[in-house]
Amino acid sequence: MQETDKRDNWLYIISPNRKLVDLNFAEIWRYRDLLMLFVKRNIVTVYKQTILGPLWYFIQPLFTAITFTLVFNNIANIPTGEVPPFLFNLTGITAWNYFSQCFTGTSNTFRSNAGIFGKVYFPRVIMPLSTVITNLFKFGIQLTILIIVYFYLVSNGTNISPNSNLLLFPVYVLMMALLGLGLGMTISAFTTKYRDLTVLVGFATSLLVYFSAVPYPLSEVSEKMPDWAWLVKYNPLTQIIEGFRYMILNTGIFTWTGFFYTLGVSIMLFLFGLVVFNRTEKNFIDTV
Repeated sequence: MQETDKRDNWLYIISPNRKLVDLNFAEIWRYRDLLMLFVKRNIVTVYKQTILGPLWYFIQPLFTAITFTLVFNNIANIPTGEVPPFLFNLTGITAWNYFSQCFTGTSNTFRSNAGIFGKVYFPRVIMPLSTVITNLFKFGIQLTILIIVYFYLVSNGTNISPNSNLLLFPVYVLMMALLGLGLGMTISAFTTKYRDLTVLVGFATSLLVYFSAVPYPLSEVSEKMPDWAWLVKYNPLTQIIEGFRYMILNTGIFTWTGFFYTLGVSIMLFLFGLVVFNRTEKNFIDTV
């Protein structure tokens, strides 16, 4: 009887998750200091011992936008309407970078943290969450660059303006985070057994950028390749990129059907990734 009372008085009981979908917000909140510690570590260590350091946050999107402008707009002559090609590409790249960094950053969670997972208990989902929050910081920096370029062009007479869809901005950021987190947690679970997926993630991410309408308008695909346009159109990332451009530059294709389709897919992929992640964390240490 006394042993039962002692068990009832424990502050924490560590046991395998039995729920398929389990995101214990109370426990995550209890470990919020650890979450912020991981976020700080991620921000500080990424460019530690590099010459330019945090300047890479600014350089990477600018150089990518310049490359896309030269290749797709100047050489391939892909039109961007009244929007300057550089701003058009920078807007798409800013949105794409947040998703891709969340995806690649969380896709190796179990393997890269096997040492600490095997020694200390804390909610494992904190690791991918810390990656998403870290990338939100980077996204904020790159968004600042976009805003500076935007107002510079407006001050020089460029006829561009946002529209009322700008109110949906937080929802688009949430959808990018959910897609990256869901896909990343799913891949991370499978890489504990199939390590080749780590190589595949880098290749797939590089290829996916061209199937997500990042360096070109969706209307161009519909016009020049109507038989294959559906591959790009029904890609939820395309809807995010197009929606992102539409609300900021007032150009592109936006439909409420596409918006809710993308929101639904994002939530479903996140829940699926969470299920796979929870099932894998019980015994991944034996296979990693």
